[in-house]
Amino acid sequence: MDRRRFLKTAGRAAAAAAAWPALSRAAATAPALARPNVVLVFADQWRAQAAGYAGDPNVRTPALDRLAARSVRFTTAVSNCPVCAPYRASLLTGRYPLTHGVFLNDVCLSADAVSLAQAFKGAGYRTAYVGKWHLDGHGRSAFIPRERRQGFDFWRVLECTHDYNKSAYYGDENAKSFWQGYDAAAQTREAQGYLRAAAGKGPFLLVLSWGPPHNPYETAPKKYRDMYRPEKLVLRPNVPPDRAEAARRDLAGYYAHCSALDDCVARLRETMLDWGLEENTIFVFTSDHGDMLGSQGMQRKQCPYDESILVPLLVHWPRLAREGRTIAAPIGAPDIMPTLLGLAGIEIPKTVEGADFSGRLRGGPAPAAGPAPADGPEPADGPEPAYGPEPAYGGALIACYAPFGEWPRARGGREYRGLRTARHTYVRTLEGPWLLFDNQADPYQQQNLCNLPEHAALQNRMEVLLQGRLRQTHDDFRPAETYVRKWRYVTDKTGTVPYAP
Repeated sequence: MDRRRFLKTAGRAAAAAAAWPALSRAAATAPALARPNVVLVFADQWRAQAAGYAGDPNVRTPALDRLAARSVRFTTAVSNCPVCAPYRASLLTGRYPLTHGVFLNDVCLSADAVSLAQAFKGAGYRTAYVGKWHLDGHGRSAFIPRERRQGFDFWRVLECTHDYNKSAYYGDENAKSFWQGYDAAAQTREAQGYLRAAAGKGPFLLVLSWGPPHNPYETAPKKYRDMYRPEKLVLRPNVPPDRAEAARRDLAGYYAHCSALDDCVARLRETMLDWGLEENTIFVFTSDHGDMLGSQGMQRKQCPYDESILVPLLVHWPRLAREGRTIAAPIGAPDIMPTLLGLAGIEIPKTVEGADFSGRLRGGPAPAAGPAPADGPEPADGPEPAYGPEPAYGGALIACYAPFGEWPRARGGREYRGLRTARHTYVRTLEGPWLLFDNQADPYQQQNLCNLPEHAALQNRMEVLLQGRLRQTHDDFRPAETYVRKWRYVTDKTGTVPYAP
């Protein structure tokens, strides 16, 4: 379906009310409509490993643990370009960064693709977005007019802030308001209000985007900070000894944010149950990218290690499963939009590049990742992983198109392209192969197998698969400056697009 047709049919969607009317619980618990609601919740910089259900010995996430026990959990959910804005643009368009053009932070996402909200509106959904946006590129505190909201109607949004205790937002008008207290908790209350008002009134898409646990780490509410003492925390084995003290200090604050957000998840889930939304709502929890937090001696994101690229991805819908199960097949940010549309039975726009995993969620095979490389069929990814059988499947593309911000060239930042499969990680730079890990045998990625003669066959297979995926995504892998010039961006000496605070 093309963009013109989507925009024409989008008029069928009801506009979000400026003031939510009272609604009785009797009306809210009326028979569910055929199309499922969608609630998509995602955090900023929450790595996949930082949850109780994922095996982290430190963090307390009881609500997410309960949710995971009843959800389909993707164990290889990948932030293909592990930075805030590139992920968000892929999430909302189903496209890769060299197509949508947002491969740096603080640039504006164009309107030349059918967006997630527009696709759902075309099927009669109401649409809502609450929280951090980071796709407008006109200043981090600036008002975002309706024509740049990618089809979302109900709107309680700020472009970007990490001042979580004095956080602003805008509604429909150019009048700044402030969330009361810790912004993630206030945003969650807003989302709860939207759920109560929307119950029983037809299908809706609600996106809730939190700023934490992104640094600054020490700013969670005190009750959560008091839960963690740095000296008691167990570090991942790939944190060097000289980074241990700083890592424990950062982790204590990071985990405090995670536990605060876990309580927010609990409140959202309670509201859904109370208002009869559980059975007919697809609830998704994920993140835009991870955080190294001292692993490999590194901080933050952009780099190709698992702490940076792997994110949590839980999909809960009683129609899919009432008991938890896992999927090891790699899934990336461009795949989320077509997967949600597929689950809802909505036509996927032709502008989408990602794969539809709805069949896999229903128990079928993983989708084809595109045409096989010209050199031959996609190779099987070694022996079946210990956590369950998966069909032979390629990997999720991982890339840094332009090193910038906290990972500039002066700190080791570099362009790279790679693949994360269910078992292996393979990465090359402009100079040649860089990293190769067997993540089953070496889960903390401490043994780089790249260019070792005894692993030449594996490396060659991964190279063939990577080159095939680059062709599929029309990625010619050039120096960063090539893409910066093509998109006419202006960057500073760190490679960052300047922004108004």
